[in-house]
Amino acid sequence: MMRVLLLLAALLCGLPTLAASRCDVRVPTETVSLGEVRLAYQSIGRENDPALLLVMGLGGQLIHWPDEVVARLCEQGFRVIRFDNRDVGLSAWTHGAPTINLTYEVLRYRLGFPVSAPYRLSDMADDALHLMDRLGIQRFHVLGASMGGMIAQHMADQAPERLQSLTLIMTSSGAQGLPAPSQALLQLLARREAPSREVAIEQQADLLAALGSPEVSDDRALLLQQAAQAYDRAFNPEGVQRQLLAILAEPSRVELLNRLRVPTLVVHGTADPLLPVMHGVHVAAHIKGAELKLIPGLAHRFQEAFKEPLLAAVLPYLNAHRQAVGLARL
Repeated sequence: MMRVLLLLAALLCGLPTLAASRCDVRVPTETVSLGEVRLAYQSIGRENDPALLLVMGLGGQLIHWPDEVVARLCEQGFRVIRFDNRDVGLSAWTHGAPTINLTYEVLRYRLGFPVSAPYRLSDMADDALHLMDRLGIQRFHVLGASMGGMIAQHMADQAPERLQSLTLIMTSSGAQGLPAPSQALLQLLARREAPSREVAIEQQADLLAALGSPEVSDDRALLLQQAAQAYDRAFNPEGVQRQLLAILAEPSRVELLNRLRVPTLVVHGTADPLLPVMHGVHVAAHIKGAELKLIPGLAHRFQEAFKEPLLAAVLPYLNAHRQAVGLARL
C-alpha cells in the first residue's frame, strides 16, 4: 500500500512538469498543402487529447494567439492547433496570388454594389476543415476571434457534425444596421502599404493602440515590439487586403446563424471599438441555445489585463463540452 501511495505522490508531483513539457508553445511550425494554398500551423499538446482549433482574425498570424493563453488551454488537456489563414504569416499560394483593385471594390461596397473577391470566408472555412482532415482529426472544438469567428460560423454550418463546441470572440453576424466603427479606425485598418519596415511597424503599433481598451494604458515600446515581431515573421499587405475583400463580399450571416445547432459560446467586450458590443449580442441572439458572456472593458485585442477574464469565460465552457479522456484533464 505504501508503495502505491509513493508512486501516486510521485506521479502527482510530476504532473506540472509533464504539462509544461507537453504544452511547449515553441514547437516547430509545419506546413501542409491544400490545393491552391499552403497553410502553416502549430500543434501543441498530445495527439490523443481533444483538439481545439484556433482561427485568427483579419491580418492576424498564429503568433497573435498569446503564448500564455495557448499554454493554459493545452494545460487543461486540449491539443491546441493554431495556424496562419491563407494570405498571412507563413501561409502562401501554391501558384500566383490573385490580383485585386481594393480601391475600386471598396468604392462599390460603399455604394451598395456587390464586391468581387478572389475568395470567400467560406473558402477560408474549407481551408481550416481540410487542415484538420490532413491532421486526421475528425471531431474538434473551434475558437474563432473577429474574422476568425466569422470563418468559424461557416465551419459550424458546413460541418456541424465535426464541431464539439464553437466559441466566438469579438465577432459579428455581418447584418445590416449594427453599429459601425469610426472612419478613423477603418482607415487605420486599411492602411497596409508602407515604404519601409520602420513605417510599417509604426502603423501597426498605431492600429494596435486604436483597437485597445480605454481602460488600459498601452506601453508604446511593447506595441512596437509586437508589431516588429509580426513584421519580421511575415509582411504581406496585399494578402490582408484580399482578406478584407472576403469580409466585404460577405452577405449577412443571420440565416446561417439561425440554422446552427452546435453548442456555442459568444464572448464580447463592452469597449470593442471595431465591432461594438451589439455585434456579439446579435450573434448570440440568432444561435439557438448560445451562451453570451460580456467582459467589461474588453476591446478588440488580447491585452494582458483581459487574458484572465477571457480564460475565465472560455475554459469552463470548453471543459463542459470536452470528451473525457482519462488523465488528459490533469
